[in-house]
Amino acid sequence: MIAPLDFKDFQEKLSIKLRPWQRSFEFWARTVDIYTGYKVFQIRVIFEKDVKKQETMWERQHELAADKIYSMCADLGGFFLKVAQIIGKPDLAPAAWVRRLVTLCDQAPATPYNVVKAELERELGRSVDELFETFEVNPLGSASIAQVHRARLRGDKNDVVVKVQHPGVQDLMMTDIRNLQAFAFYMQKTDIKFDLYSITKEMEKQIGYEFDFIREADAMEKIRHFLYKNNKKSPVLVPRVVRNLVTRKVLVMEYVDGIPIMKLGDEIAKRGINPGGKVAAAAKQNILKSLTLAYGQMILKSGFFHADPHPGNILICQGSEVALLDYGQVKDLPEELRLAYANLVVAIADKDPLRAMESFRELGIVTLTKCEDEQKEMLKLAATMFDTKLPPGVTMLQPFSEESSIKKISVQAFPEELFSVLRTVHLLRGLSVGLGINYSCAEQWRPIAEEVLRLAGRLEDRNPKRGHRRGILRRLCQRR
Repeated sequence: MIAPLDFKDFQEKLSIKLRPWQRSFEFWARTVDIYTGYKVFQIRVIFEKDVKKQETMWERQHELAADKIYSMCADLGGFFLKVAQIIGKPDLAPAAWVRRLVTLCDQAPATPYNVVKAELERELGRSVDELFETFEVNPLGSASIAQVHRARLRGDKNDVVVKVQHPGVQDLMMTDIRNLQAFAFYMQKTDIKFDLYSITKEMEKQIGYEFDFIREADAMEKIRHFLYKNNKKSPVLVPRVVRNLVTRKVLVMEYVDGIPIMKLGDEIAKRGINPGGKVAAAAKQNILKSLTLAYGQMILKSGFFHADPHPGNILICQGSEVALLDYGQVKDLPEELRLAYANLVVAIADKDPLRAMESFRELGIVTLTKCEDEQKEMLKLAATMFDTKLPPGVTMLQPFSEESSIKKISVQAFPEELFSVLRTVHLLRGLSVGLGINYSCAEQWRPIAEEVLRLAGRLEDRNPKRGHRRGILRRLCQRR
């Protein structure tokens, strides 16, 4: 006898099968709408000769696009929340985009508690009531891959954070990334002379790692050990892992009490301190120094680093201590790239264009330029890509303007392995701009970079009188 068809079950399975196609259609429909809107506007704005009116027109266009980008990222969620974090930075995106997109951090829809409870019990093999004395039903936050709940283990006096992966999120995010890769490939062939496709390939690899919480726990412990071993006092707090409560989809760790860095200004004002005064400026400077010092040590000394310092992952604790959360995105930089990047840091800090050109080639960054002052533009491009400090009088970079170094120098190939460094520096720059501090990580990292190069026997004499510049020129000529 043939079993009767369960129509509801069939409908649910069909919906799961069609979901990637539905998301792809929605992505392309919305992306084409935003893109063509800008292309049509670029033609229309040419006919307006008044500069102030042009600026007003551009601001209005950015506002229209910001609403559409916000709606797309909010509706689709998942990977597009990460996209919002990347493009919604105050030093890079139009102000209208930033105002809209900054509110999307950690605002993914929460998974219902009954689903979370079932997932926890399936992964940990014990009931929630048996494991935890208290467990807050409402999550502390919900991000693109997982959500976190505050709880307390039975027989313990300290609170913990329980991170639980959203069911079925991996397949959807991989679909989103592949759609973005196709769009990036089109953009680099038509509008932006930069190897965007390689960057999206590295994003695919890095985000793929985020679905394994065992790997994240290992990374957290490794970075914690490195920072605490290399400093009398670690520049950032790293939560401890509760090792016996870690699976691929569940991670239990120490609870760290603090305020999100985005709310720092409000907290300063609440304490009766003038947000624009010297005390507030000194506190912000110390916070930024601590954070960037940790990154300088991780990237240049270890090569193994936390690669996602967006504002949602940074807490300010008592005494202006900085806590760094979420180790899902980490990068292990190959030795040759780590040393080549150390060389580039020295070049940027010393404003040495020849050394910057040499470092680019050593890193595998292939460029093509026809501009007159190649050395000046190469140094400008290096600083734009790999330093947190903005040029004097500049509050926002304009990578698509005709005066941009990215327009003057085509980046034909960019190594995938280096994307995490690039993204980390840009996120740190966004934080410094958000805090109102124009700060150079390259200048802070120079002593670390020089120590690393010295230990590797690669610290060349940078005095032009002793032939360093001539040596670089000679090597460049030989390569050409």
